[in-house]
Amino acid sequence: MRPVLAAGALLALLGVMAGAFGAHGLRTLVDTRGLEVFQTAVTYQIYHSFALVLVAMLAGMGLSRRLLKWAAGFYLTGILLFCGSLYLLVLTDLRWPGPVTPAGGICFMVGWGILVAAALRRESSSGGA
Repeated sequence: MRPVLAAGALLALLGVMAGAFGAHGLRTLVDTRGLEVFQTAVTYQIYHSFALVLVAMLAGMGLSRRLLKWAAGFYLTGILLFCGSLYLLVLTDLRWPGPVTPAGGICFMVGWGILVAAALRRESSSGGA
């Protein structure tokens, strides 16, 4: 789970950097709505970066590593699709990323659902703790 932890920490770092860029560098380049959309992307990136760190930590608590890896994969995909599409919408003139955003949101929801399943699943090797 070290790669998941590293990815979470790296994406959190990049989220903080993106937030600083949005707060200081974008102010004169985009309108208020663009800043709001950019901030939404940063917020969801940070939340789900922490979710990746959480998943890595939960692996040591006897939860299903298979389910945790699936949850992590959905969080990563959600960050790429949801946050990435919002960043592209704000920073470029491209419009095609707009329909991608909901797919990323669905990935986030699936990831959280899988984490619920991992928390409730009894592991035969751990005695169901």
